[in-house]
Amino acid sequence: MATLQLTHSSKPSLTSLFSLSPPHFPSSSSQSPSRFIPPKASSSSSSSSLCRRQFIAETAAVSLSLAVPFLGSVQPAKSEESLSEWERVFLPIDPGVVLLDISFVPDEPNHGFLLGTRQTLLETKDGGNTWAPRSIASAEDEDFNYRFNAISFKGKEGWIVGKPAILLHTSDAGDTWERIPLSAQLPGDMVYIKATGEKSAEMVTDQGAIYVTSNKGYNWKAAVQETVSATLNRTVSSGISGASYYTGTFNTVNRSPEGKYVAVSSRGNFYLTWEPGQPYWQPHNRSIARRIQNMGWRADGGLWLLVRGGGLFLSKGTGLSEEFEEVPVQSRGFGILDVGYRSQEEAWAAGGSGVLLRTTNGGKTWIRDKAADNIAANLYSVKFLDEKKGFVLGNDGNITATSP
Repeated sequence: MATLQLTHSSKPSLTSLFSLSPPHFPSSSSQSPSRFIPPKASSSSSSSSLCRRQFIAETAAVSLSLAVPFLGSVQPAKSEESLSEWERVFLPIDPGVVLLDISFVPDEPNHGFLLGTRQTLLETKDGGNTWAPRSIASAEDEDFNYRFNAISFKGKEGWIVGKPAILLHTSDAGDTWERIPLSAQLPGDMVYIKATGEKSAEMVTDQGAIYVTSNKGYNWKAAVQETVSATLNRTVSSGISGASYYTGTFNTVNRSPEGKYVAVSSRGNFYLTWEPGQPYWQPHNRSIARRIQNMGWRADGGLWLLVRGGGLFLSKGTGLSEEFEEVPVQSRGFGILDVGYRSQEEAWAAGGSGVLLRTTNGGKTWIRDKAADNIAANLYSVKFLDEKKGFVLGNDGNITATSP
């Protein structure tokens, strides 16, 4: 899918962020500039970096606070304008970066991390009002440009996974990160991780391997007995349409609070589910003619399903079901890419070209919100941290919602 920029291609792009609450008040706590180390830059990039900082200061009326030796003292961009019920905040990142995940430290609710492609990692100490780049030395030892796929915290313990294969762990709320060695035999790329307790986590690869650890990642135990490809080799004759065209990877994977998973095949022609205790993934035929874009769990335990080219479906009932009903949505012809539930009744859906939709009746009807109409960016992921705060992540676009 093509990515669209927020600014002219000749100038650096900044992601933007909106808030659903009344105007926020600055945090009383100060943030030490020395914690944020800018990405490595060659001498040839210094002048372009300086132009970027000047551009931000002159045209967006934003001050940056990064202690960058060759740029002088600057400050992170602060929130700017309000559109609809959302508040916009600019982020100091390069054009083309896709934001993939966000997590806050439960013991420090104003402290969070935002990550994405091109080794993007940002940190906030004021609940997401301002962000600044953060680097991890153990992730810069090699000449890889990591794609950070997922982040998760439990207490002060956190995990990051990325591609090429990288696993990072912190036990001090992200002040320091340790790189955990991984086996070269790991099947597939790590696409998801969930912190589950002290030194414990659950990790998923795009080939359907699920592993759990209870000793900080030094040993992992398989939760499923085989990859999805092996499962399909045994069940292809059982009537799973499209299984013979499976390339061995997931397109998307989502976890419920109870630890159940739903994943979409790489071509979107069928989907799979798994819950704790099952030895294998369970494949399911799709009941919709169009290919599946994404699937996830509703707050009531049912499933939502998005199809390519636009279209939102909800499963019948609150448990696992293969029967779905389509719900009319005003997507303006653009595809919907993700859904996030704020409560059982309220949810938000996001998609291509700034599409943003809201339901307040559990998904029966959806109303388009115009907050992101002027943002020429695709919105890929809706993340609610709790009923008071959430984020919508995209390419060159980041939106946050808090309760009124």
